Amino acid sequence: MLTDDTRQELIEVARNAQQWAYAPYSNYAVGAALLSNSGRIYEGANVENAVYPVTMCAERVAVFKAVSEGEREFSAIAVVTRDGGSPCGSCRQVLAEFGLDTIVVIADEEGQVCQETTVAGLLPHSFGPSNLKETP
Repeated sequence: MLTDDTRQELIEVARNAQQWAYAPYSNYAVGAALLSNSGRIYEGANVENAVYPVTMCAERVAVFKAVSEGEREFSAIAVVTRDGGSPCGSCRQVLAEFGLDTIVVIADEEGQVCQETTVAGLLPHSFGPSNLKETP
């Protein structure tokens, strides 16, 4: 369960992270704030590239920062865009790798919550680690 205070803190951290976005092509700045089960918050901002497929979304930046520092379990992520846009498929898949129960708060740049769900809600019937386990 996400408290109102924690939700608001995550949204504010994500709003702040938006300022660091490098989005010269789309002009669509995204900020993310990922809460680990250890209580630490990891920020992310999207980083675009002229070669579009190598662009990195804010959500994945936050996850990769956290994982690179030893985190593996997350309780929530807030994503802020100008219009409350939802995470892309790649971000959903990366988030699913670390927990389908992770709460996802999607807000606009004013901080208004547009949607709150879980990773499972964003990516039903996901493919994950359990699909790769060998059967005896």
